[in-house]
Amino acid sequence: MAYAVPVAVLDVDRITGPLLEVRPAGGDEPYTAFGGAVEHPAPGEVTFVDSAERAHARRWTHRQSGHSAVGEHTRRVLVVAEAMHEGGAEIVPELLKTVGAEVAAHWGAVTEAAVLTRAAPEFAFGD
Repeated sequence: MAYAVPVAVLDVDRITGPLLEVRPAGGDEPYTAFGGAVEHPAPGEVTFVDSAERAHARRWTHRQSGHSAVGEHTRRVLVVAEAMHEGGAEIVPELLKTVGAEVAAHWGAVTEAAVLTRAAPEFAFGD
C-alpha cells in the first residue's frame, strides 16, 4: 500500500504449465472468484492466463483468482506488481526491493526479481 501499486500474489504450484501470459481474454477462460464462483473475463479484458487457459488475474492484477491465491500450503510465490502510470517505471523497482527484503527478513526465502518491459517481456524463475 505504501507504493499505491496493484499487486497480485500467486501460488506458483497452482499455475499450469511453463507460461503465465498477460494478454487480452478471449472470453472463455475460467476464472475462480475468491468466493468459489467460476466466471469468465469479458473478451479483450487484460488477464494473466496459464498454459491450461485458466485466468489467474483479471483487469490486470486488480482481481486475483481464488484458485491461485496463497494459503497455508503455498511453497512458491509469484508477486506481480503493475504500474502503467507516469512514474511507474521508477516505483516498481523500489517496491520489488522492499518486498524482497521483507520476504527474506521474515521467512528467510531467496527471491528473484525482474521488471518487465516491452523490450524485455519475459521472466523465467527457478523451479
